[in-house]
Amino acid sequence: MHDTKPLLANSDFPAIFRKPLEVLQLNLGYLCNLSCVHCHVNAGPKRTELMSRETIDQILALADAAQIHTLDLTGGAPEMHPEFMYLVRTARTAGIKVIDRCNLTILEEPDYPDLADFLADQQVEIVASLPCYLQENVDKQRGKGVFKNSLTALQRLNRLGYGQPDSALQLNLVFNPQDAVLPPDQHNLEQAYKQHLSQEYGIVFNHLFAIANMPIQRFGSMLVSQGRFDSYLNLLKQHFRAENLDNLMCLNTVSVDWEGYIYDCDFNQMLAMPLAAASRPRPHISELNLSQLKDAPIATAAHCYGCTAGQGSSCGGALAGA
Repeated sequence: MHDTKPLLANSDFPAIFRKPLEVLQLNLGYLCNLSCVHCHVNAGPKRTELMSRETIDQILALADAAQIHTLDLTGGAPEMHPEFMYLVRTARTAGIKVIDRCNLTILEEPDYPDLADFLADQQVEIVASLPCYLQENVDKQRGKGVFKNSLTALQRLNRLGYGQPDSALQLNLVFNPQDAVLPPDQHNLEQAYKQHLSQEYGIVFNHLFAIANMPIQRFGSMLVSQGRFDSYLNLLKQHFRAENLDNLMCLNTVSVDWEGYIYDCDFNQMLAMPLAAASRPRPHISELNLSQLKDAPIATAAHCYGCTAGQGSSCGGALAGA
């Protein structure tokens, strides 16, 4: 594994500053039933890092105090966390929106037979990874059999009401490029996804999010080993669009790692880049001073060009610069 952090330092990325905090993105741990090539957190079945119940309660207390409107749950596979259902139930009871970043295949694992029903009962928004609508490409990127299991999971979610036009249950899919290229136009790709999945498998969904691959961790290491890291970073810089800056998700979001430490975004977390507003390198959720975040600078490096290139990229897909 190659460390890409030094290659991303000394960036000329423009200065950006925080808006009011609205979203907490929580990495519940690195345990996952898959080991995807493009994974920027190096998650997998043998990882043991998991957020503690104490930290979860501290997050819920902060969400209540700060009137946070959304908890965005990531991993690994966040559903594999033993306190996942407790976290979701407590947040939903408090009226907080919950997003589950789901790899779909977890819904078909024998140890989680009631998971899909639970998500529907709690009205959790599902953002599901499906990097292509063709089996060969998905299995190449995410592992043999993943495409088939993903389709089965999507059909299960559709039966529960997810993605249906008359339902409040939101089902959004995520596309990642197969290689070191920018995502294609999100709108056109969404139409292609909808047509193919509906005609071939009877599957419906709400929206497609086209997300750029970030040059960090597993994907960045692969680029370094192939001698393509600099060319990909140059590609991102060449397609920088300033109009995307106003819509970056880091402006109203903080990322919390499995130990409860806070970062400006999920990618910064993976690079161990300190919160720019912090008085010390690793502030903990239990000691976060919300006044510190007001209009505070956001820590940036060269990987931030991945969010601002072309149509822009965030955990919610393309930005307004498209």
